[in-house]
Amino acid sequence: MATYGATIAWERNGETFTDNRYSRAHRWTFDGGIELRASSSAHVVPLPYSAEDAVDPEEAFVASLSSCHMLWFLSIAAKQRFCVDGYTDAAEGIMEKNAEGRLAMTVVTLRPHVVFSGDKQPSLSELEALHHRAHEECFIANSVKTEVRCVPVLGDVNAHQHFHQRR
Repeated sequence: MATYGATIAWERNGETFTDNRYSRAHRWTFDGGIELRASSSAHVVPLPYSAEDAVDPEEAFVASLSSCHMLWFLSIAAKQRFCVDGYTDAAEGIMEKNAEGRLAMTVVTLRPHVVFSGDKQPSLSELEALHHRAHEECFIANSVKTEVRCVPVLGDVNAHQHFHQRR
């Protein structure tokens, strides 16, 4: 078992607060001293009460799924002797009402574009298998009800195949 933590801190900066007109900007601090400026999403709480230049929980959720998937993908690819030179994922999450009528991140679509080098290049089926295994191993994906789709891109960014996993 491992324990992970974050400190989330917000302070009122002179706003009345009880009129619901206050800044949602706050700080996330992680081990090692890494600090991020965070806020509510402007899609949820309108400007100027949200900070556009800050990460919001919905973006962090998408990034967390994408990052976990990538880290597992890299590990699995290395073990199978595929040399990865680069990995970029333009991940996207959709927030909408779920089956219970509550707002939720219902779908996260990963769009990883992986650049390989060397003589050993994965076929499309091998690439899909790498992504499938990464999805199965991802701790974050294993922890959520959200549908996580993977649209891997091999070679040309415009030519891609699609498959998805449902949790």
